[in-house]
Amino acid sequence: MELELWMWVAFAGFVAAMLLVDLLAFGHRGERIPLRRSVTWSVAWTLLGLGFAGFLWLWRGREPAGEYLAGFLIEKSLSLDNLFVFALVFAYFGVPPASQRRPLYWGIVGAIVLRAIFILAGAALLDAFHYTIYIFGAFLVVTGIRLARHRDVEIHPERNPVLKLIARVLPMSTAYHEDKLVAREHGQLVATPMLAAVALIATFDVVFAVDSIPAIFAVTRDTFIVYAANAFSLLGLAALYFVLAGMIDRFRYLNLGLAAVLVFVGLKMSLADVYEVPVYLSLTVIVVSLAASVAISLARSQEHARPPCCSHLPRSERP
Repeated sequence: MELELWMWVAFAGFVAAMLLVDLLAFGHRGERIPLRRSVTWSVAWTLLGLGFAGFLWLWRGREPAGEYLAGFLIEKSLSLDNLFVFALVFAYFGVPPASQRRPLYWGIVGAIVLRAIFILAGAALLDAFHYTIYIFGAFLVVTGIRLARHRDVEIHPERNPVLKLIARVLPMSTAYHEDKLVAREHGQLVATPMLAAVALIATFDVVFAVDSIPAIFAVTRDTFIVYAANAFSLLGLAALYFVLAGMIDRFRYLNLGLAAVLVFVGLKMSLADVYEVPVYLSLTVIVVSLAASVAISLARSQEHARPPCCSHLPRSERP
């Protein structure tokens, strides 16, 4: 137990340090993030997350490392859905590109804290009530089917309970005051659209966590591995957003890959008492499903981008 407590404290300190690095080094307030910097940081965060699997291999062996890697890939892929919603939120509130960094950062900080609570609650449920694995499994299968059938996400801020609560405490302003969350207008303290954007981002991450936390519990029951995979998948989310913000629409079939992953892990969890799916098979299904959906998306987007005048020509004669 002493080792476990040390492990959690050390990792929490590491995550806090990485968040501080991200805050101070990735982008400054009011600065539009260049694409080259976003790509560099996104690759660095991904390599750090993958490198943690090597650390686990040396420390705890191959099996925990494989479980972490499968969980990291699941959480990283499911976090892409967050990016679609972030883009919609920013478009709805008209958040300027130079001001999007701050709500993303604080949304991610809130997500890391909230997901720790969700993970501990999920682990307690699985330990106390074994039958909850079937509930989680069925939920993931249903969610995967729904995701495959519906890609479009709608934003309804007027229905959001968090925004309603904010409006009761502070009047909502329609004007931006740089990237401030609250400001004074005519001597009165008001909530800016930036605060509304942060609240919606945090709310939607809670909703997405309802899908992703049961998904990773299908791979491993080790709460430390579950949380580590979640933390590393979220650490690079802001950088990844600025990389993909301009081409999110090109991944039109990504929902099918994510749906396949959810259905697979749901079935894996539901059948855990009958057959234990090997970690290598889980990794293979996850990688193949995501790679295929991305490849098809990119191929179809290139087809749609071709000039109509060339569509009648043989493929070998097209420019």
